[in-house]
Amino acid sequence: MVVPMRSYSPDLTPPWKKSAAAPEVPAEPDLVVEEVSTGFCGAVIRCEKTAEGPTVTLEDRFGKHRVFPLVPRGFLLEGKVVTLVRPSAGAGPARPARTASGSLAVPGARARVARAGRIYVEGRHDAELVEKVWGDDLRVEGVVVEYLGGVDDLPSLVAGFGPAPDARLGVLVDHLVPGTKESRIAAEVTGPDVLVLGHPYIDVWEAVKPSSVGIRAWPTVPKGQDWKTGVCQALGWPENTGAAWQHILSKVGSYKDLEPALLGRVEELIDFVTVGGAA
Repeated sequence: MVVPMRSYSPDLTPPWKKSAAAPEVPAEPDLVVEEVSTGFCGAVIRCEKTAEGPTVTLEDRFGKHRVFPLVPRGFLLEGKVVTLVRPSAGAGPARPARTASGSLAVPGARARVARAGRIYVEGRHDAELVEKVWGDDLRVEGVVVEYLGGVDDLPSLVAGFGPAPDARLGVLVDHLVPGTKESRIAAEVTGPDVLVLGHPYIDVWEAVKPSSVGIRAWPTVPKGQDWKTGVCQALGWPENTGAAWQHILSKVGSYKDLEPALLGRVEELIDFVTVGGAA
């Protein structure tokens, strides 16, 4: 009797071509990942079960949302391919994976010795806002932020500072638009080791999103009137600008509460003073 041979299809794929299994990682809120096909990087906002399958919503540092399917090997976590999965129902809250500025958090990191370079901002309110959102990043990088109290003395300050390749100076100026006094002063001091950047807002108050403060929009203040006082009057706040600022600052929890025009300028200044700057 002839016994028929069983047919089979051997797996002839070389081992080096086979995809290694990617670790499964629960998509906990605030976990920062990158979607492999688009390069979109953001923090997990939520996971949902849809008719097409489970999805995850990511939010980038400018507040843009994108929805992606939870597929095997679909994301990068700290540069490594992972498979995101829906977190278990009983899972506790995850440790925040990023700082208030949206950067990856460095648990247990100690403050770095201060660099020779500095970042100057125009006023105390600017300094307090930068500290609240970027403070963790600045300590890790060893960057000190000081305030000017106005831009009129900026040329003499830059001359006294003596910027150099290992001691760069970054300056953030309010209302830096063409034709203003601020723009003329900035042009005087800008050089290879000095970077003056500005945002379009009259004051740093205006760089806080109105929705975060609980108002529809920042009021238009008549020309010639003190802007901060005019804002308090228009909004029915007590005419105490110090107390008003503390109220505004208390509504800022992270970069999400700030306008992109400010975010980009501060990030650029941090990059400028830390590239090549010695601690």
